[in-house]
Amino acid sequence: MTGGPLSWTVNGRARAVTGVPDDERLLDSLRWRLGLKGTKEGCRSGECGACTVLVDGETTLSCLTLAREVDGASITTIEGVGSDPDGAAVRRAFEAAAAVQCGYCTPGFVMSLTGLLRERGRSVPPEEIAEELGGNLCRCTGYVAIVRAVARALSEPP
Repeated sequence: MTGGPLSWTVNGRARAVTGVPDDERLLDSLRWRLGLKGTKEGCRSGECGACTVLVDGETTLSCLTLAREVDGASITTIEGVGSDPDGAAVRRAFEAAAAVQCGYCTPGFVMSLTGLLRERGRSVPPEEIAEELGGNLCRCTGYVAIVRAVARALSEPP
């Protein structure tokens, strides 16, 4: 069944979509209706974190969120995170620490860590970093560079 039109603010820009089936995931709306391909689909079950976006500033797994559930929300994807001071710090840290391997999981990590900085500021103890990353999977690396990037982002002034 197809419901009425949906509207969001995506990466600071008002967006409206029509013809969205009631069971369409936010991930699919972002990728296929709005052309924002940076948000990745990994597992379809909320286990890998590749689809992480910010909805009204909160980390959200877009593969588990129906588009209709967030009608009217403000959504930030990897394409728009660079204009956020925390997101820009995370992106710079990933580049400086060479934390990008194949790049598939990187958008999810960047979005999760941006959400973490928003939620907890830069006060996350280094020993908690790995725990905080538990919802994101990377199949290319042993996480050393990613943890190094997180530590760098946390130490950068806001």
